[in-house]
Amino acid sequence: MTLRHMRIFIAVFQKNSITKAAQELHLAQPSVSLAIRELEDYYGIRLFDRIGRHIAATECGGEFYEYAVHIVSLYDEMEKKMRNWDVFGTLRVGASITIGTHILPILIRNYQKSFPALTVEAKVNKSSSVEEALIHSEIDLGLIETQPSHPDLRAVPFMKDSMCAIVPPCHPLTTEKAVSLAELAHFPFLMREKGSAGRELLDAAFSLQQITVSPRWESTSTQALVKAVAEGLGVSVLPYLLVKKDIGEGTVQQIPLEQPIRRDLNIIYHKSKFLTDNMKSFIELCKKYGKSVG
Repeated sequence: MTLRHMRIFIAVFQKNSITKAAQELHLAQPSVSLAIRELEDYYGIRLFDRIGRHIAATECGGEFYEYAVHIVSLYDEMEKKMRNWDVFGTLRVGASITIGTHILPILIRNYQKSFPALTVEAKVNKSSSVEEALIHSEIDLGLIETQPSHPDLRAVPFMKDSMCAIVPPCHPLTTEKAVSLAELAHFPFLMREKGSAGRELLDAAFSLQQITVSPRWESTSTQALVKAVAEGLGVSVLPYLLVKKDIGEGTVQQIPLEQPIRRDLNIIYHKSKFLTDNMKSFIELCKKYGKSVG
């Protein structure tokens, strides 16, 4: 069993196809099939179920993939570092939309003051996509607004954020000292798209209070929702970090929630990931920043 076997297996697993994997690896299809068969014979397990012309990973196949993708990633990292010892490496960071928009640029700027020769690559996407990138070893560290859902990911809280209610400046609720979710639900509600961290947190809060809300608007763009609120099209509950500037400029008005909705922002990484000194330094910088603004 060699790294070549693992690379072939990873390609077949990710493509869910022997043919597509062979094309990607520029190998003959029989060579790919043979490598998979050799792996199965070596371990005495079935990695894929063959159903007609299609294949599907077995439970053993999924478990083997978790090891293989990180073994190959660690080997590639070693090769790169050993062959380029005098060159600083690359730190790959993923972040959710909120963190990537408002926090990550500050973190990277501060980090590169200490490590000016280090390249930092950033990917900003929804939290579930950041988790997926970590599972496939496409990034080294992730910054998300929720607890990771995958059992192989570890989380380290580094900062706190809260959800806040916003209404148009002349809205009837602006005279209230605080507002409940039930009161807000009487007005047209504007919400982030399903699957976003903020939406999941808000849906959970509504469900806990047995409140049913049919959003008038759904959008992947927070700014679209803020502008709609400012134009009097409804109310919204969004992460404070995303609307802090608009509240300060008077575009919309914040009303405190009677029952605050708070959350931890987390640094996440794969349990099998070898944390380099550069990664550990980035984690410590995140925690230091969280304390400074907390």
